Amino acid sequence: MQKPVVTCGPVVSKVLLVGQAPGDKEPVLGRPFAWTAGRTLFRWFEETVGMTEAQFRASIYMAAVCRCFPGKKPAGGDRVPSKEEVRHCSSWLRSEVEILKPELVIPVGKLAIEQFLPHRRLDDTIGHKFRAHCFEHTFDLVPLPHPSGASPWHRIEPGKSLLRQALTLIANHPAFRRIALEISTAQ
Repeated sequence: MQKPVVTCGPVVSKVLLVGQAPGDKEPVLGRPFAWTAGRTLFRWFEETVGMTEAQFRASIYMAAVCRCFPGKKPAGGDRVPSKEEVRHCSSWLRSEVEILKPELVIPVGKLAIEQFLPHRRLDDTIGHKFRAHCFEHTFDLVPLPHPSGASPWHRIEPGKSLLRQALTLIANHPAFRRIALEISTAQ
């Protein structure tokens, strides 16, 4: 039985990052975004706002649509969680939003984005800020593409420019700026 992967410790934050589900390495390492996709995600934040992985993990609450590794596809690669798996785990995300009352939610990848916005193309989603109401709470939403190496979307145009635009929106959001200011004054 897989153990659930949750955030790296007690992080109380007004910024909530929501991933899809852990990969096969995350349960072993005991932290979300611990492998290839995580390296890419944290590189985006370090290059854009100068926030290291350790600073990010200590300051931003990380959640996931599904808490356990869903398994591999028969042809290889990680399987996307089923609607039933998403439904079984939805109470976790609901509780996290109710407790944290985030001002900014950053869904990463299609499955996470679709928990907050109706399905639309990445080109119409990434690089934009939305006002969202979910789990009886209203917040800003700035989606990011999945940082997996499986998709080249974020490495070619218009994905590259839209990703930069999204990261700039995140960096300029008041809740994120407060966190970045706390980090810079602590150094």
